Amino acid sequence: MLPPLRELGMALRSRELSATDHVRDVLGRLGADTTGAVITLDAERALAAAAALDEELARGSWRGPLHGVAVGVKDLIDVAGLPTRAGSDVLADAPPAAADAPVVARLREAGAVVVAKLHTHEFAYGPTGDVAATGPARNPHDPTRITGGSSSGSAAAVASGHVPLALGTDTGASVRTPAALCGVVGLKPAYGALSAQGCFPLSETLDHVGVLAPDVHAASVAWDVLSRPDGTGGGIQAPGVDGVRVGVLVDEYWRALDPALTAAVDTAAARLEKGGAQVQDVRTPMIDELAATYPVIVGAEAYATHAHWLRERPQDYQEITRERLLPFADLHARAYVDALRTRRRLTAALRAAVDGVDVLLLPTTRLRATPIGAEEVEVAGSRVPVRPQLLALTLPFNLTGWPAVSVPGEVTDGGLPAGVQVVGVRLEERGVLRVAAALEQA
Repeated sequence: MLPPLRELGMALRSRELSATDHVRDVLGRLGADTTGAVITLDAERALAAAAALDEELARGSWRGPLHGVAVGVKDLIDVAGLPTRAGSDVLADAPPAAADAPVVARLREAGAVVVAKLHTHEFAYGPTGDVAATGPARNPHDPTRITGGSSSGSAAAVASGHVPLALGTDTGASVRTPAALCGVVGLKPAYGALSAQGCFPLSETLDHVGVLAPDVHAASVAWDVLSRPDGTGGGIQAPGVDGVRVGVLVDEYWRALDPALTAAVDTAAARLEKGGAQVQDVRTPMIDELAATYPVIVGAEAYATHAHWLRERPQDYQEITRERLLPFADLHARAYVDALRTRRRLTAALRAAVDGVDVLLLPTTRLRATPIGAEEVEVAGSRVPVRPQLLALTLPFNLTGWPAVSVPGEVTDGGLPAGVQVVGVRLEERGVLRVAAALEQA
């Protein structure tokens, strides 16, 4: 495993470790990957960039805590000189991107070295991570299980210890769900906080760019760098939750199906309360109606992007992606507009319902990682569909646009990772990360 970003950054700054050696080590780890996380290695350019950053440091120029740090990028986000294939044969012949997406450019400005494009669920249209032209991504904790999606490769590469940081996107689950299933940290900032330019769209009104990292500190450094033109990692708040008002959602909608996930949230709530937070139950009677707008909005916007390819090259899609998109060909404009209007109305109602708390605390998913390819799993004697259980607890906060982070929860049964989600109501990203950091404290 790589050292924590704090230690890695200090070793690079002190020149105890060169950026070239670090990047060469990461390239070796990625080259030996067995999870399917890696789509394209950019070894030659990464090593050249690392050498240039070593020279800068030798001259006394330091760009900040990401100087010389290797990062991976979801293959939905443009990296200059590399194609963006979005996990699909539809883009098998895509030309190299002409320019970096703004989020990638910002990381480079801060001294990060892009080493690889990483696996994505095809066109980001799925929360499992096992549907792509290159095959499934595999969970580092159990290769027969899904990583979650759609930022599947980013989560797997971080969880495997291959990279200390990776970029992903999140339209309804796609940073937080793979983070939860792979046992890492996933930050979805507020809508529009990071530019989605240069990212292949799934749903422009819901797409967010986010970060996956091994721990909250690394995610906080990345957020500080990405969110400010002069971000240096110095904007990180110290952990502490004294006086923070925490809402625990108690409606049936928010209930996890795996008891370990419920237990992880209970443990997290107790830890926050011990740290001085005020924990209270919160009810959201509008949540089912609000959540029902999500598939209509995403489906309509995604179909609009793919309509011409679905007509001309339907065979180039993975079957499940094609079959999920095609029904929206007949969706009336009124249904889409009604969904947008309902979303606006009920987002305001949800805000009013939770207005008395600073953050919400809940499971990230209703299930832990399921077998690759499984459409349904058995829970308490009943068959339940997998996709909705991986989306339900995260998608409301794409509809509202509020910041949210998934952090590994305590697992007492020795099983797969469990994600606990912290959602900002009155706190912005730094405050949400501060609460999340408190959950990492033993």
